[in-house]
Amino acid sequence: MQTIKEITLALKAATTYEPWMEALQQDSRAGVQKAWQQFIKRMKQQQQLQQEHDAKIAFDAQFGQLVAGVDEAGRGSLAGPVVTAAVILPENCQALLGLNDSKQLSKDARERMSLLVKEHALSYSIHFQNVNSIDELNIYEATKQSMAASVKRLNIQPKFVIVDAMTLPIITPQQSIIKGDAKSLAIAAASILAKTARDHYMEELAKEFPQYGFEQHAGYGTKQHLEALTKYGPTIHHRTSFEPIKSMLQR
Repeated sequence: MQTIKEITLALKAATTYEPWMEALQQDSRAGVQKAWQQFIKRMKQQQQLQQEHDAKIAFDAQFGQLVAGVDEAGRGSLAGPVVTAAVILPENCQALLGLNDSKQLSKDARERMSLLVKEHALSYSIHFQNVNSIDELNIYEATKQSMAASVKRLNIQPKFVIVDAMTLPIITPQQSIIKGDAKSLAIAAASILAKTARDHYMEELAKEFPQYGFEQHAGYGTKQHLEALTKYGPTIHHRTSFEPIKSMLQR
């Protein structure tokens, strides 16, 4: 008879149900039953993850082949660029199982997924729209133009573009998708690339302006950031068309 430790290790290593596991359901040892229930829970989570992944792939497939997903990061920030990305994924990309809206993943998971997206994407592009453009155009128009630039920079021309809640000035057929990063694998991939690229930029900016804590809040209007603005005033990287910076400069 196998020991509880041996069974536990075997269940942890298993990736699918196997015939030898049938006997475990009749094993009266509490340790075995605990390990078995943990395995069942993990299999259910894996099944749900696969179903969500398949649903995202099916969503993208309705728009045909060579579909580019587009998303942004930093639109609501008080400082730094807005960053957009466009991604074309292969038809069935099992390697990206677990890919989700960037806001739903931890930083480590985003970094790991970002590398996987870059490895498996047929084409991807990232565009930085600077603060001056944001203040001159307004954030909505600046974001649209940045997204359009991301699409145009793809080295494979997409046949269709799906965008998270935005309509772009491009000639390629497109569809605006509300909460697209939760429905589409391609948009979620773009969300990951935009978010990680922007976070890296803000971390570098934090080295130049350590008193603002950019590496912690990425330029968003947190209590820490607002207190730093009050104490030190805005930098050249702050958006002068955004409050409270606009009012600070008018005093």
